Amino acid sequence: MTDFKDDKSKSAAGGKSFKEQILNELEEANRLKGIQDDGIVKSIVESLNADGNREIDPDFNWQEAAAQLKKQEEQAAKSAEEEQKRALAEAQAIKKIREKEHLRELNPLGEDLTEEEPLEESSAYASSASTSASEAAEIADVDLSGFTIPIPIQDIHSASSTGPLSEQSSRSQESETEPHIFSVSEEEAGFASESDSEVEVSSKQPLSKQTYDNGTVDDNELEEGEEDWEEEELSSRRKDNKRKQKKKKRLARRISTWIISLILLALLAGGGFGYYYVNSSLAPLDAQSTKYVTVEIPKGAGSKQIGQILEKKRIIKDANVFNYYTKFKNYSNLKSGYYNLKASMSIDDIIKELQAGGTTEPTDPSAGKIVIPEGYTLEQIAKAVENNANTKVKTDKTPYSSKKFLNLMKDKDFIEKMKEKYPKLLADLPESDRVKYQLEGYLFPATYNYTKDVNLEDLVDQMLGTMDSYLSEYYDKIEESKYNVNETLALASLVEKEGQTDEDRRNIASVFYNRLDADMPLQSNISVLYALGKLGDKTSLKEDANIDTNIDSPFNDYKNKGVIPGPVDSPSLSAIEAVVNPADTKYLYFVADVETGNVYYSETYEDHQKNVDTYVNKKVSDSSEQDSENKN
Repeated sequence: MTDFKDDKSKSAAGGKSFKEQILNELEEANRLKGIQDDGIVKSIVESLNADGNREIDPDFNWQEAAAQLKKQEEQAAKSAEEEQKRALAEAQAIKKIREKEHLRELNPLGEDLTEEEPLEESSAYASSASTSASEAAEIADVDLSGFTIPIPIQDIHSASSTGPLSEQSSRSQESETEPHIFSVSEEEAGFASESDSEVEVSSKQPLSKQTYDNGTVDDNELEEGEEDWEEEELSSRRKDNKRKQKKKKRLARRISTWIISLILLALLAGGGFGYYYVNSSLAPLDAQSTKYVTVEIPKGAGSKQIGQILEKKRIIKDANVFNYYTKFKNYSNLKSGYYNLKASMSIDDIIKELQAGGTTEPTDPSAGKIVIPEGYTLEQIAKAVENNANTKVKTDKTPYSSKKFLNLMKDKDFIEKMKEKYPKLLADLPESDRVKYQLEGYLFPATYNYTKDVNLEDLVDQMLGTMDSYLSEYYDKIEESKYNVNETLALASLVEKEGQTDEDRRNIASVFYNRLDADMPLQSNISVLYALGKLGDKTSLKEDANIDTNIDSPFNDYKNKGVIPGPVDSPSLSAIEAVVNPADTKYLYFVADVETGNVYYSETYEDHQKNVDTYVNKKVSDSSEQDSENKN
C-alpha cells in the first residue's frame, strides 16, 4: 500500500482531490485482501463530500479497516440467518399448537369448520423484516484519527427477507471496538427484539406452560401435535370435499332438470307450431277469394314442381307441404294443362282438378258450378241450374233461371239444332205429344263449370255432349240389339231408381228384358210416379204401396206393355251399362225391401207375392199402426 505521507504530498503536489485519494487507497486494499464487495467501496466513496477539506490520517491502515469491515459483515449475516431459522420454527410451532387447541375448543362435537388459509411460513417474521428493510440504511461511524467517515451499511446478505441482527451479535461487535471500526446503530440492534414481539399466528390462544418454556418447544411434543393436527385437518378437508361434491351434484341435477325441461318445452312448442302450420297449409289460402288464376302445369311435372308453381301463383301456402301431402296420401296422375284455380280452394280440391285434367289452351276462368245428381228429372235439373254449387251462400245464383231452362227444353228449333249436332244420340227422340220433355233423360248427370260468356244454350249443349261422349262406346252394341238409344235410356232410367248396386241393376235389367220377351208389362212404380208428377218427391211407405196404377198415361207401365215412351230421369253410366250388358237370369219378378232397400227376386208369382207380403205389406202395416199410436 502506498504511504499516505507520500500520497498527501502527492496530493499537495499533484492536485488530486480528497475523494480520488480515498478511492485509490480503498481499491488497493481490496486488491491486496481479495475483498470484492464493490458495493461497500462505492457506498463509502459516494458518502464522502467531494468538496470536503478533511485530511487523511497518514497512519490509517486501510487494509485492516477493510478486512475488519468484511469480517463484521459476515458475522452479522450468519447471526441474522440463525436468528431467522429460530424465529420461523417458533412461529410455526406457536401457530400449529394454537390452532389445534383453538379448534378443539370451538369444535367439541367434531363439526365441519371452514378451513382457514394456512399462514405462510415466513409471514410471522417477514412482516417486521420487510418493514426494517424498507427503512433507510443505517450509518456506522468509522473513526479515522480525528474525523469520522460516515459509511452506510447496505442491506446485508439480501436482507429483505432475512432476520435482523440478534442482540448477542450486536454486543460482540461493540466489544471488539478499535479506533476506526464500523459500529451498528441502536435501531438495528433492537430489530430482533422488535420482530419477536410482532410475530402473529392465526390462533389467538396463549401457549400453555407445558408446551412453551423459555422460548423453546419440545421436538417430540411438536411432532405429536403436528400429526394430530394433520389428521384432523385431513378429516376436515375430506368432509368439506364431500359436502362440496354433494352441492355440485345437486346443482348439476338442477341444471340438468332445467335444461331437459327447456328442451321438452321447445319440442312441444315446435310440434304445436308444426301441426298448426301444416293444417293451415292444407286449408284454403284465402277462403273468401273469388278470383280465378290461370295456371299452366307443364308435361312431366312432379308434385314438387307443381307445388312450387301453385305457391308462386299464390294458390297454396307452402309447396313443400303440398309435395309431402300428395306423397303421404298417395295421390298420383296429376295431369298437365291449363287450369283456372282459386285461392279459396283446399289442397284436396286442387288435386281433384289436377287429376281431372286441364285444357290444352288457356280458357276463361269458371264463373260458377252446376251439379246435376244422378236420377234427376228435367224439372229437378231446372232448379239445380239456378243454384251456384261453387258457393254455400244461398243467395249466390247463376245467371240462368229454371223457367228459361224448361222453356228451352220445349224449344223445337233448339231441339232440331241439337239433333243435327248429335245425330246418333237424338235420332230416336220420342214425339213431343207423348212426353213432357223430349230431352228428358238425355242430359248427363255431372258437374259443370260455366264462365261469364256461357249462355243457357251453351250449358245444355255441354250436357248433351257429355252424354253423347259416354254413349259413343255403346252405340254399335245398341244397334245390334232389339232396342234403340231412346228405349235403352228409358230402361236405364227405371233401373237407376230401382237398384242401388251394380249387381242389382244388372239383375233388374234382366227382369225387364225377360218380361218384355214374355210380353208382360214392366210394372215399375218409378214410371207411374213420373206420370203422377211425384218422381223425385219424398213419399211414405204407404203412398208407395198404394200407388195409383190405373192412371191414364203412356208412362203407366202397369197397363201398357213394352218400353215406356222415353226416359223418366237422367240415368247414371252404371245404369246404362247394366241395360247394355244385363245379367243372364230367369227372374220375372223383384221387390225391394221398403226399409233396407235390399232387392229380392223370384221366377214365379207365388214366390213374388210372398216377398211382397214379407218385405212390403207387413212393414207398411207395422208403420201405419205406429203412426196411429203416435197420433193418439
